[in-house]
Amino acid sequence: MTGASSGLGMALARHYAALGVRLGLVARRAEVLDELARELPGEVLALPADCGDPAALRAVAERFTAAFGVPDVVIANAGVSVGTLTEHVADLEAFERVLRTNLLGMVATFQPFVAPMRARGSGRLVGIASVAGIRGLPGAGAYCASKAGTISYLESLRVELHGSGVRVVTVAPGYIATPMTAVNPYPMPFLLPADEAARRVAAAVDAGRRWVVVPWQMGIVARLLRLLPRVLFDTLFARAGRKPRGLPL
Repeated sequence: MTGASSGLGMALARHYAALGVRLGLVARRAEVLDELARELPGEVLALPADCGDPAALRAVAERFTAAFGVPDVVIANAGVSVGTLTEHVADLEAFERVLRTNLLGMVATFQPFVAPMRARGSGRLVGIASVAGIRGLPGAGAYCASKAGTISYLESLRVELHGSGVRVVTVAPGYIATPMTAVNPYPMPFLLPADEAARRVAAAVDAGRRWVVVPWQMGIVARLLRLLPRVLFDTLFARAGRKPRGLPL
């Protein structure tokens, strides 16, 4: 699982460790990751890597497979978010970083495991997308684009693997109480604690759901957003709250 050193990723790590699952945890912050691995019960392998670096992700995939074999579940959870505005040339770097980590990082996370899972005839590839991928929100062009990309990518991958025994699960969270959302200067309806979100995500993974929105209330919001005519959507969201600009941490 990538993005394991904070937020939803850390909550998922705690959830699965309590069940006795052998874990490979990936994140950039080696010290935090090592501390988490020491804290958790059972067999936990800390795999420091930047999820925007495909070569690093291939290397950790090889380390995990050598230690535990081909995994039953791979969760691409790593993600970064920051406010962006296209008019500012300085924000091009932020766009690149967000898309590289959130979208290309997901592809690079799954790539080493697709063929082995297909050959075995089983496995689950779980991508953490977002309700923010449903419609483009002001001041969040990079993040919304990256999550819209993950939703379409995961759908393509699911169809490619149809009948192989490998399931692809798309999880679209709403607001979860994490360091990423802590900086949001606007109301966050149906905000979930990270541990409760992890429990619901794990249940969807266990069930092999194709698509799930967490919490379910945001699923209704997502469906309504899809149905809004563009002229009405533009008017309603033109003045929506925006995340501060900067570079992703």
